[in-house]
Formats: sequence, structure tokens, C-alpha cells
Amino acid sequence: MSWITVTIIIFIYLFFILFLGTWAGRGRESSVVEYIAASRNLGFFVMYFLMGGAIFSAFAYLGGPGWAYSKGAASFYILGYCALGLVPWWLWGPRALRAGKKFHYVTQAQLFTDRFQSKALSVIIAIVSILAFIQYITLQMKGSAYVFEVASGGRIPFWAGALIAYVVVVIYVLYGGVRGVAWTNVFQGAFMITIAWILGLYFAFKLYGGPGEMFRQIMEANPTHLLVGPGTKMSFAAFSSALLVSVLGFAMWPHLFMKAYTAQSERVIKQTIVMYPTFAIFLVPVLFIGFAGIMQVTPDVLGAPDRILPWMFIHMKFPAIIVGLVLAAALAAAMSTQDTITHAAGSIFAQDLVEPLKKEKHTDKEATMWIRISVVGFGAVSYLVAIFGGQTLVSLLLGAYGSIVQLLPLAVATFFWPRATKAGAICGLLVGVLYNYGIVLHIIPKFWGIHAGIQGLVLNFIVLIIISLLTKPMDREHVRKFVTL
Repeated sequence: MSWITVTIIIFIYLFFILFLGTWAGRGRESSVVEYIAASRNLGFFVMYFLMGGAIFSAFAYLGGPGWAYSKGAASFYILGYCALGLVPWWLWGPRALRAGKKFHYVTQAQLFTDRFQSKALSVIIAIVSILAFIQYITLQMKGSAYVFEVASGGRIPFWAGALIAYVVVVIYVLYGGVRGVAWTNVFQGAFMITIAWILGLYFAFKLYGGPGEMFRQIMEANPTHLLVGPGTKMSFAAFSSALLVSVLGFAMWPHLFMKAYTAQSERVIKQTIVMYPTFAIFLVPVLFIGFAGIMQVTPDVLGAPDRILPWMFIHMKFPAIIVGLVLAAALAAAMSTQDTITHAAGSIFAQDLVEPLKKEKHTDKEATMWIRISVVGFGAVSYLVAIFGGQTLVSLLLGAYGSIVQLLPLAVATFFWPRATKAGAICGLLVGVLYNYGIVLHIIPKFWGIHAGIQGLVLNFIVLIIISLLTKPMDREHVRKFVTL
């Protein structure tokens, strides 16, 4: 197999995605609502892949097989939260769309800030979101770097692979905005799904004669690998809380929450929610790849579990063209999420952090320019974290979810609890986030193996309720605007 052929195929793919992303934004007006929300007119087909690209990421395409290989049945939590992740969005997705159109919001924090009448809340939400985004963008860059490293036989080092992906994504996000993100995700989503099914089924049948026989052999060799609970790689508490924090936190990610503002109608949002569980079906064969590697590759040879997919293809003597397409699909998985998060991170920094702190509002042109500057900046920070950080892809994702799920009480209070006050919202959010990071940084002990984010979320709700009941209610007419949406 020629590593040169594989690398050329990957670069051809990159140039095509770069062209598609920049072309999508061509001829559009230079306004904040266009750059962030695509003038609020994306249809179901684009929305489906735009939301799907967020889950079909380096985490799923590389981290998922890595977890199946190293942790076994624990990886099934990925299927669970993919199937259920958008279900809570049914409650506030349509309401967020109505609020966006009525009050001209383009970010998540603008909605919560207006409801609780607090610029300080906007700044806090922006900081929480940005810290979580850096972890998430880092995850995608690590995935991209693995692809380049393996494709070139180590000739393109880890730092260079991550840099290449960063440059390509930043260019088309800069010029194409959310439309560039959306249309590249349509193509990359279809491409990834096709390759995933071919890959997963091929390995299961080629190496074992079918999925059933594959699992039977794994069960004989290592029975606990296909179980969750005492004596396995993941306890019941850790598994269920990881699933719960992912389901509750999924639609609270700002880059997903904000997609409610891009939808053409409420019907588009509801269609997307109903059809979204199909992405869980698309992920099944991706996990097969990791399980297939258990009996074929030893951990000391592999190095890092996240390398299982590219390693198996490189070492099983596939034609160079096939390997190139497979690795391009893995790269697509990373880039399809990296672009939407990079776009959202820049938007949030400019609209929710810079704008509230200024005495005079930016013009539309100035605001769009600040968003583009922020896109470059956050990509650069995430690149540095990717190079010098050492966590696995799934660990990075779960760590980010712990802080972002703390925004859930704000959504519940905004749309469903008129008695919630500004003080309650701010105090609850700060307590939840700080408690979560306290556990992550090993300052606070982690109880019963329950995910740090869930523990922080419980405290968040308790503080929100108690402080709200102890403080003066907000103006009834103002609150009613949001509850009656």
C-alpha cells in the first residue's frame, strides 16, 4: 500500500470540502442573522445532517470504536444517548424558535439573558460555553491528527495533522458561516454513514463470519467485556449517569440549541427530532469495528484505543484507494463537528461576551467581523490544547458535558417556571459549574461513581429553586412573554 496515494486522496477530499464550504456562503448578505442563523430558513434535509454531524464526530468515528475495543459494553451508552438526545428538545426547541423570531435572538445566551434581565448571566454563560467548546474542538482536532498520522505512516506528525484540519475548517467557516457548516455536513454525513456500514459489517463477517460469532468469541475469551456493572470496565452508576448527562446535556450545547433559530418552521424541528434516532442506527457498525479489533490487536501494539479504526485498515492490506476513502470518512467525522462548534464558539464570544461589555453596540458589519476573528482565535486555543493535552476522545467529551448540562435549569426556568429569578439563575449556574469542575480537578470527591455533571446539576436545581423563592419575583408581564411562547 502506498502511503502517498492514501495521503493524496485525503488532501483531495479536503480541497473539495473547502470548496463546498466557501461556495455555500457565496453571494449572501453580510449580517449577523445570516452568518449565525442562515436567515432562519434551513429546511428539514439540511437540519437533519447539520444536527447529525454534531454526533457523528471524531468521538463517534474514532472514540466510539476505541471505547468498544477498550471498555466493551460501556460503549453502548453512545447508542442510548444518540437515540434519546433530542427528545428533551421537543419541549423547548419550538419555543426557542418562536422566541428567536419574535425577539431576534441568534444565540442561546441572548434568550436566557433577556428572560432574567442580566448582562452578567450572558458573560457567565459565554465563559461556561467557551470552556466546554475548547474541550469539544480539541476532541475533533485530535481525531483529525490521528487520521493524518496513520495515513502517512507517521510522516505527517500529530501537530501537523491537527493544524491542517484547523486551517481548512477555519477558512470555510470564515467565509461560509452556518451555511458553509450546514452544506459540508450534508455531504460529510452521507459519506460517513455509507462508509460506516461498509466498514462495520465487512470486519464482522471477514474476521468472524458475522456479528453473532464475533460477540460469541469475545464472550468466551473475556466474558466481562460485554457486561456493565461490578467487576467490569464500568459500574452501573458510571454508565447510567454518563448516559443521563449526555441525554440531558445534548440539546443544551449552544451550537445545537442555536440551530432552533436556523429552522424554517416548528415542523422542521419536530421532523428532525423524530428522525434523529436513525443516527443511532448508523453508529452501530462503527462500534462493530472496535469489537472486531479485540481479538486481533493487543493494546501494547495499538498504543491508544482511539487509533483502532485507522490501525486495522492500515495493517490489513487493503488497497490504498480504499484506505484513503475510509480515512477521509474518519476525517469527515471530525470536521463535521469541528466546523459547527468553531462557528458557534466565535458567535458566542462576539455576541454574548464582547457585545454585553461594550457601552455602544457594534454595527452589523462590525459584529460579523468580531465573530470571524473569534473563530480564528478559538480554533488556535483548541489546537494548542489538542497538542499538549493527553485525554482520550470520549473522556474529553464527557468532561465537556458536565459543565454544559448546567444550562438545563435555565431552559426549564425560562419556559416553564415564572417564579425563577435572576439571583436564583445565576447562583444555581455558578454552583453547578464550580461543583462539576471541582470534581473534575479532584478538589471535591466523586460520590458513588456518578458523573460530576449530574451531581452538579442536582445542586444547580436546588440552589435555583431556593434562591428564587427567597428573592423578589420578577416582573409578571415580562416573565409571561416567555412562559406563554
